Amino acid sequence: MKRFSLLILSTIIFGLTLTVPFGNVALAQQLSETPTSAPETTSGMYITVITTEPQINVRMGPGSIVYPIVGTLLQGETAPALGKSPGGDWIQIQLDSAPNGKGWVYSPLVSVSPGTLRIVEPPPTPLPPATATIDPTLAAQFNAMPTSTRLPTFTPAPKMTVPVFTEKAPIVSKLPISMASIIVFFGAVGLLGFMLSLLRRR
Repeated sequence: MKRFSLLILSTIIFGLTLTVPFGNVALAQQLSETPTSAPETTSGMYITVITTEPQINVRMGPGSIVYPIVGTLLQGETAPALGKSPGGDWIQIQLDSAPNGKGWVYSPLVSVSPGTLRIVEPPPTPLPPATATIDPTLAAQFNAMPTSTRLPTFTPAPKMTVPVFTEKAPIVSKLPISMASIIVFFGAVGLLGFMLSLLRRR
């Protein structure tokens, strides 16, 4: 009888332990698959490449400078249109080969089927490409080192003094005979000689 009551009591306690969880007992939870985001449904609108070029570029975002090329579309090719940029210059299209299956084309290069496209915010811009650094050893070859000696400076020439010539006083002959008397004397001697030579010829 005691064994039967102990058996019943132990069965009740065992049943309670199964039904009432303890605070420190962690129950395993079945893993559930994370729901994948459903592919974005198209608006039913399409774009058609109308440019005269053989192909156009499909970019990661609405911009030709900061966003890289993720694909191309040939002339006359169509693709589902998903939306447009806030300015309306770029159209977001569905492109399976692009990341996330989406790309952007420049709107003047395509025609859009009738309808209204929703405005799509552009994706974040990718990191800019690393800028090329200059080799310091190579740059040092082109750096002109200043010389320690001081460059010659222009020194103006001293002012030239203009010589001043003083007029000398006329030389006064110290002889008692004047210069006119001497000239008259030599003239008379010459005339006398001339006359003598004429007389001799006769």
